[in-house]
Amino acid sequence: MRLAADGSNLAGRLRERLPEIEQAILTRAYAVSDPSLAGDPDYVTGLRTAVSAAVGYALAAMVNRGRHEAIPATLLEQARHAARAGVPLDTVLRRYIAGYTLLGDFIVEEIERDGSLRPVDLQRLLRAEAALLDRVITAIADEYTAEVQRRSRSSERRRVEAVEKLLDSELVDTTPLDYDLDGWHIAALVSGPAAEPALRQLARDLDRRLLLISHDETTTWAWFGGRRRIECSDLARRAERTWPDGPFLVLGEPGQGLSGWRLTHQQAAAALPVALRRSSKVVRYADVGLLASALQDEVLVRSLKHLYLEPLAEERDGGETLRETLRAYFAAEGNVSSAAAALGVTRQTVTNRLRVAEARIGRGVDTCGAELRAALGLQRLGAAAGGRPASF
Repeated sequence: MRLAADGSNLAGRLRERLPEIEQAILTRAYAVSDPSLAGDPDYVTGLRTAVSAAVGYALAAMVNRGRHEAIPATLLEQARHAARAGVPLDTVLRRYIAGYTLLGDFIVEEIERDGSLRPVDLQRLLRAEAALLDRVITAIADEYTAEVQRRSRSSERRRVEAVEKLLDSELVDTTPLDYDLDGWHIAALVSGPAAEPALRQLARDLDRRLLLISHDETTTWAWFGGRRRIECSDLARRAERTWPDGPFLVLGEPGQGLSGWRLTHQQAAAALPVALRRSSKVVRYADVGLLASALQDEVLVRSLKHLYLEPLAEERDGGETLRETLRAYFAAEGNVSSAAAALGVTRQTVTNRLRVAEARIGRGVDTCGAELRAALGLQRLGAAAGGRPASF
């Protein structure tokens, strides 16, 4: 009976040489890369079991005339084990290819001994074995990749939980974070897509360590850390030049040690509602801290409107000119000449407008500067956010 008609004869001959074949394939696998370097004895043991299962799968396909049964569970488990042990996928696949190539040599050797197989049948048999190999390595690659993704998600989840517990002042193992909590920190919150590459580039530019946490699908938490203090103004200036369009960056202020690490994050989180209402792509807590606090206090919001904005609105233009003048005055740190230059009017015009504003609100501009700044900032946020906060 020709081997082309029934692969059982050939498979039987190869099974008689099974110990020799498996040892040869194991030797070839070690030649690709010493599996003991993975540092996992169970992985090395599993490799031997996987070789036996793979050879048995190939011989079963001969008996079944090329019909493929399910990929042995042993091979899939070994693929997952390789991913957990950190064995590169390229190494795993090269071992399968080397093993099946060597098995092909044994097949040809047995056929030559028998001498009854026609060349066309030999080609058909080898093509079937090649198709089998392709099926195996596809399944192995898929299983390996899925395990890497599962482990990545699990590892990231543990990092997120560790950070959340640290922020809640719980004691946790910080080793998985790979970040020095004893140094100086500036926290960042990013809302929007494509945050990670931009954050990593900022960290490289500033020579800072980066702790990066994907808190949810749309928000990224980050800390820039180092042994020496870095000013937030330096980070903000760099970000203004390089930050991409789309996501916006919210920064806390520098903090030292674990308590500073927490505080700078809390500052960034507090500034986030302001950033959501502004068009700026980079927002610092130091610039919006009072606004951020005011947004959380509805009584304060209504009071600022009543005390400072409603009186200005009694002007014929609804107070727009006075508000614009006050903003310019505060932006110029109280310098009338600079405010006049920014507005394109005379110094006397600015002075006159300030007097009108003081008359309207019943207080000197310089004696209620913080409150006026907050009121003007909230009014601008309300306009930018389509009317929010509701009081404005």
